[in-house]
Amino acid sequence: MTSASTAAGVPTGNTFDKYGSSNPLVRRMMAAFERALDDLLGQAAPASVLDVGCGEGVLTARWAERLGNGRVVGVDLEDPKLRAQWARRERSNLEFRAAGAERLPFGASEFDLVAAIEALEHIEGAERTLAEMTRVARRHLLVSVPHEPLWRAMNLARGAYVRSLGNTPGHVNHFSKRTFVRLLARHGDVVQVRSPFPWTMALVQVGARGS
Repeated sequence: MTSASTAAGVPTGNTFDKYGSSNPLVRRMMAAFERALDDLLGQAAPASVLDVGCGEGVLTARWAERLGNGRVVGVDLEDPKLRAQWARRERSNLEFRAAGAERLPFGASEFDLVAAIEALEHIEGAERTLAEMTRVARRHLLVSVPHEPLWRAMNLARGAYVRSLGNTPGHVNHFSKRTFVRLLARHGDVVQVRSPFPWTMALVQVGARGS
């Protein structure tokens, strides 16, 4: 699940556990998604990671294990259900905080890599969030979103969310590959773009701070 801020500041997001699904099709899609994500993370080779819109912290905890002693922090809005999940994922190098994505409580260039995985589609202030992510990133951003209009077409094909034309509840932004890359390019150099069906993800080198 990924939670993010709505206009009312209430956590919202997908409650379907795609990482733990037993559906063969979902498992196949998620395997491709995670392979692409792991590859981009490997290219960035960060010593520290901030995960914005971390939800229950599934990926955040995996990254903390992968980085060994490297600092990993996940942030999302205050929610008792999320805090209960965070408490189950304790590691010495892992921390979770309640914070809004548009005003991150960290200093400039504090993290090697700042990620937002399946989060920007939920955040009305996506541009502001990316600016904040860029501010606190020393080297890279790692970002993924659903590929539109493919995502909504898939929902309609399975008879989901028909009244809202296939729009997943909580999705307030809709990105094609072109609009997504154009948005990211305003915040750094888009060095890699991947399209694991039905998502788009990118690795972005930020500013001149990649040294």
